[in-house]
Formats: sequence, structure tokens, C-alpha cells
Amino acid sequence: MAAPSGGVNCEEFAEFQLREAHASRDRVIKNCIAQTSSVVKQLREEREKNLDDLTLLKQLRKEQTKLKWMQSELNVEEVVNDRSWKVFNERCRIHFKPPKNE
Repeated sequence: MAAPSGGVNCEEFAEFQLREAHASRDRVIKNCIAQTSSVVKQLREEREKNLDDLTLLKQLRKEQTKLKWMQSELNVEEVVNDRSWKVFNERCRIHFKPPKNE
């Protein structure tokens, strides 16, 4: 990803600061969700083998809570993305019309 030039115009802003930033955050959150889901799956399997281990149960619940928070963060990111594009379109619609894929 190349950085925008010194004088940022609407097209460069849309490309480098909105689209790329949102895509990057989306990738990171989804990666965290995948990793945590894997940990939850592993802990569930261990829990099925050893139902009496309370430490394991606590750890499983902690990871499940973390997973729920990450999933809700993905929803928050979607709202932020939508609002960012709405403001961008309101402010820059005279100068630049981004493609419809946002």
C-alpha cells in the first residue's frame, strides 16, 4: 500500500485512508476471531474429556466471552465503516464519487 501524496485529494483519501483502513481492521478482527474460535474449540474438546476440571471450565468461559466481544467488535466496525462512508459522501460528493462497492 502506497501512501497518499502530500496534498490529499478526495480520491486518495477514499482509497488510502478509508478503504484500506477499514479493510485492515476487518482483517485483524476476523483473524482474532478465528484464533479465539480455535482456542474455544480446543478447550471444549478438553472439557468433554474432563468434566470435573473447574479451571478448564473457567478458561473456556473466559475464551467464549472474549470471542463474543470480538464478534461484537466486528459489528461495531461495520457501523463505523458505514458512517465513515456516509460522512465522506456528504463532504466529498462534489469532488469525487467512489465506486459502489463500499
